[in-house]
Amino acid sequence: MAEIVIHSNNIENIVLGRLTARWNASGTRILRYYLDVRHTAMNLHRELSAPEIFILQSKADALIAAWDEKYVQHRLRATLQSGKSSAEDLSAAAIQKLDGLHRLLAYTLSVNDAVDWDALKDRRDYPMPKHYERSKPQFEEGKPPTYEAPAISWWSKLTGKAAEIEAKAVGHYRERVTSWDGQEALRRVVHEKEVANWQKAHDAFWTEHEAAKIAFLAGQSASNAKVDGLIASLATGDPEAVVEHATLVLEASDYDGLFEKAYAVQYQPSDKLLLLSYSLPSIDDLPATKSVKFIKATGELKETQISDREQKANFEAVAYQICLRTIHELFEADVDRNIEKILFNGYVDFIDRRTGQPARSCLVSVLVDRPAFEAIDLSRVDPKSCFKSLKGVSAASLAALTPIPPIMEMAREDLRFIDAQAVGERMEAGANLAAMPWEDFEHLVREVFEQEFRLRGGEVKVTRSSSDGGVDAIAFDPDPISGGKIVIQAKRYTRTVTVSAVRDLFGTVMNEGASKGILVTTADYGPDAYQFATGKPLTLLNGANLLHLMEKHGYKARIDIREARSLVV
Repeated sequence: MAEIVIHSNNIENIVLGRLTARWNASGTRILRYYLDVRHTAMNLHRELSAPEIFILQSKADALIAAWDEKYVQHRLRATLQSGKSSAEDLSAAAIQKLDGLHRLLAYTLSVNDAVDWDALKDRRDYPMPKHYERSKPQFEEGKPPTYEAPAISWWSKLTGKAAEIEAKAVGHYRERVTSWDGQEALRRVVHEKEVANWQKAHDAFWTEHEAAKIAFLAGQSASNAKVDGLIASLATGDPEAVVEHATLVLEASDYDGLFEKAYAVQYQPSDKLLLLSYSLPSIDDLPATKSVKFIKATGELKETQISDREQKANFEAVAYQICLRTIHELFEADVDRNIEKILFNGYVDFIDRRTGQPARSCLVSVLVDRPAFEAIDLSRVDPKSCFKSLKGVSAASLAALTPIPPIMEMAREDLRFIDAQAVGERMEAGANLAAMPWEDFEHLVREVFEQEFRLRGGEVKVTRSSSDGGVDAIAFDPDPISGGKIVIQAKRYTRTVTVSAVRDLFGTVMNEGASKGILVTTADYGPDAYQFATGKPLTLLNGANLLHLMEKHGYKARIDIREARSLVV
């Protein structure tokens, strides 16, 4: 599977989850890719999805770029030094942020919300090296020996030995020349081998880059062709293309880091109706600082907050503006006119102060048709009055977080769910759970827990199997006290389950917004796994626990780890 490449100025704080894919029913084609992205320093998390890798890469690039800008402000706040000038700068920035809350709608009217298709295309040149990094070996000629004439005394000349002495000197010189020639010949042989090796590596280097360039251009062409394919599909009103186009528009909407966007989109082609479930920022997410003063006596910076009344008014203004702005952006970007109606349901996630538990309320809901909306001059409206004129539904006070029934509900089906298989009926009595296929093991665990929750009126659904520690099943327990959404992971292991698997489960519970997580294995857990689970909404069931639960519901099975190790690859 292809990979997503992240480019960030603070890459050490970016954590990518596993790139996953949802396949079609026959398992022959990938329908959608999914990627979890986290920013550890700012404690941010987003799940991105797209039908194509290149679109997912584009979304990841946009998200990381936004997070990089946000992290600059995060570090500025973290490292801010005291002083009057800092206080003045912070006060100015605070005022600018508060004023910006009332310009959210006006901002989008000044930009073209149409998707920049060309920006999605890869126009890069292949990074062909300018030269081979290693220089060609050069042969340096050695310095040949020189003839040094012997000193001949007058006595040697007188006695006739001069010729003999000179002959010996010439002989020694010739011997040195012969030796030097031999050494030079050997050096040339070594040099020629070095040149040959260099030439081989040089040719291989450029051959590899030429091949890589061909592959790069082919991949680039295929990626760009997919963009063209998406454009063509959008022109014909293909439902998947309409939804993907809408997500591109929503992702491109710039709120200057005000909140982390989260939404779900559906499309009904028969009515040309786009349904949108949008997570609005909570009142606590909005800026509340009015001014910052430098306290000379203590050297501290003291923030002054706006009043609760002002904060509630800002929250209401932001909610109505986001609603109108989002509808405007989707209609304006829809140049193929695939959308004639838009349903906008705005939700807020918050902590219920009565129970201390996470809660989610629908605060605004409106169904608007295109002609009516396009007839409005958004630059001159009061957002709340405009919303009401469109027959939108909202609570009397949005800040009270009182939920209202949406005008229309979006489909709640989780596309990860697949049809359950009745494994227990065909399982032989005394079957070794540790040696059965992992797909069957996951379905069997689902069956057991389905019977466990059935008495409470609950249900258990199996998610698309991945054999890698993903969500294997989700239980919905209606019990008002101990129930809720429960993540169940099944691991048919023949080795001790490490703490990393328990950490993964806890992360999944948080991401799913579940109340509890259950990890089931045919083996057992290490001490660090049990220690990590202590104090968290996690239950660890080992092989003995699983057999007891199965026996409770009439299943006869066994777990033989040694036998399984010899059978399971």
